[in-house]
Amino acid sequence: MEHYYRELVNFLSARLGSRQAAEDVAHDAYLRLLEYPGLQQVEHPRAFLYRTALNLVVDRHRRHQVRRAEPLEVLDQDECCYAAVTAPQVQTEQRLSLMQKALAELSQPCRDSFLLRKLEGLSHQQIAERLGISRSLVEKHIVNAMKHCRIRMRQWES
Repeated sequence: MEHYYRELVNFLSARLGSRQAAEDVAHDAYLRLLEYPGLQQVEHPRAFLYRTALNLVVDRHRRHQVRRAEPLEVLDQDECCYAAVTAPQVQTEQRLSLMQKALAELSQPCRDSFLLRKLEGLSHQQIAERLGISRSLVEKHIVNAMKHCRIRMRQWES
């Protein structure tokens, strides 16, 4: 499945008009694919990956439309922003802690590639230049980091 990555990013770039947005959607599509319980039974994995990515593009567009339509005053009226820590928030903090533990198990270049992409929003090319490695190695590191974290999170949560 990893060999479809560049092809998918190019496909999405043409639709989104932004390579960085396309890379974000492609990463999310790969994550969804890794989470899919019946992946071994998928008859056409490339088509499944593309359909997942296109669905994410539609979702992204819808979210963007909602954000543009909702006034900022809604935030002032939303009391949940001021609520005490709830069970879902505690659960999120626990998951974050597990994610940090999973990331600590990765090699430094793999972890750095993943964090530079997901936290700092750097492009693959920018990460490659910063770390002094090839762009394709950056892509492999990010995909491997996502796989590793997904596997470890499943192990620890069950």
